[in-house]
Amino acid sequence: MSDTLNKLKEQLELQEWPNVYLFKFIAPNDSETVAIITALFDDGTDLKYNKSKTGKYVSISAKELMIDVDSIIAKYKRVSEIKGVIAL
Repeated sequence: MSDTLNKLKEQLELQEWPNVYLFKFIAPNDSETVAIITALFDDGTDLKYNKSKTGKYVSISAKELMIDVDSIIAKYKRVSEIKGVIAL
């Protein structure tokens, strides 16, 4: 696991779970990439999209009820495998 994910895990372990967690990503603004990211979230997840000024990128915010820290880290690992996506 990367240092960034290790640090995030340490911070998240200080909180009580289950809890609502806000994921944020920046991705290329193409329908395939956006569909892959949004498919990782449950139907009840609150998803918001904002295109960049040029329209080349889109920010994706996802609020989802997460059971524990490991489920959050697992989601970040899956997103890290998608080309061109930056997790914030």
